Amino acid sequence: QVQLVESGGGLVQAGGSLTLSCAASGRTLYVMGWFRQAPGKEREFVAAIRGSGASTSYADSVKGRFTISRDTTKNTVYLQMNSVKPEDTAAYYCAAKGGLYLSGNAKEYDYWGQGTQVTVSS
Repeated sequence: QVQLVESGGGLVQAGGSLTLSCAASGRTLYVMGWFRQAPGKEREFVAAIRGSGASTSYADSVKGRFTISRDTTKNTVYLQMNSVKPEDTAAYYCAAKGGLYLSGNAKEYDYWGQGTQVTVSS
């Protein structure tokens, strides 16, 4: 079993920065990702990382602004969010999956955290 706990969400002004953390416990899975869901919208892929960070993947909407990283000693994954925009407002979820594929499909992830809210004011 894997438990994921997100933290770091909050209110930030447009153009600002925020860092989300996801602490994992239990079995360590190789691929972890971040997804987000805004009210009335489907959950969408944000970023994923494999292993200690040799391979990463990003949604086009966040590429160049967000950075996913991982501290294997703490079993924690981070999402550094820079130059945030009002459209980044959403609940952000950490997820983990087995295997090696850096998937952007939420259905392929086996474990999920409870989510942390990010609100960007204009």
